[in-house]
Amino acid sequence: MDMERIIILGGARSGKSSFALKLAETRWRRPLYVATAEALDGEMAARIRAHKKARSRRWACAEEPLELAGLINRAGKLFPGKDVLLVDCLTLWLNNVIFKEGMRAFQKRKTDLLKAVRASRKSLIMVSNEVGLGIVPENEAGRQFRDLAGWLNQDLAAAADTVVFIAAGLPLVLKGSLPEAVSR
Repeated sequence: MDMERIIILGGARSGKSSFALKLAETRWRRPLYVATAEALDGEMAARIRAHKKARSRRWACAEEPLELAGLINRAGKLFPGKDVLLVDCLTLWLNNVIFKEGMRAFQKRKTDLLKAVRASRKSLIMVSNEVGLGIVPENEAGRQFRDLAGWLNQDLAAAADTVVFIAAGLPLVLKGSLPEAVSR
């Protein structure tokens, strides 16, 4: 199977992660889940437990809240037996960059991530929230986050072979194609 770059977009609770898991399990035998979330409070810890429970035993997991480009660049050495990396989720990664390093760090982090995605020798599935479909945030930080997330999604979609939008658990292929078994 050829190396692929797939981005899966959608709103909160749209079914993005479930679809990404199904896609990876259908197409690849040795998946690696790359988690960007950190359990900073009880609610997030519960979400992380639910995500872990949803994955079968064949999944390995790497937790990387900030250094995604480095992990993707070193994936062949760090995870030699894995044939696909599922990054979930880029919106949380963006949040981590902004709150740990500041808005100014984002452009370099995004550039490094895009280079790593383009150069990856492993297939990638990247999950990200589409936050631009709702109301305009009332504060400047919210509007900046929405804008940065939108630009990140656009740049990753341009680098991807396949782009899928999920709404109500249903996939809409925006670019490329999916096998029949997962396109339903």
